Amino acid sequence: GASLALFRASARIVSRFGKMTYRVDEDLLHPSEASEKRKYKLKRLVQSPYTASVMDVKCPGRFNITTVFSHAQTVVLCGSCSTVLCQPTGGKARLTDGCSLRQKVE
Repeated sequence: GASLALFRASARIVSRFGKMTYRVDEDLLHPSEASEKRKYKLKRLVQSPYTASVMDVKCPGRFNITTVFSHAQTVVLCGSCSTVLCQPTGGKARLTDGCSLRQKVE
């Protein structure tokens, strides 16, 4: 009863050549930003948390800059001196003491 009424409010049923097709009022390939934020992170069009970003991490020894994903799942080493820059945790990667970071803006 109630779920059918909700369905009819969100879609229109069109009969074409004896076949039932459904016309949805919302564009599924280009959803609005507000509707994407309401959805659970795995139900979004692009399945990623909004808090993830790419950052530049500066090595404390030689001051080399390495680009690191904020939720890195492996240990990230400096390219020149092999110093550990960050270690993975369950979520965001933990920076080693002495490393500085800068968020990259796309």
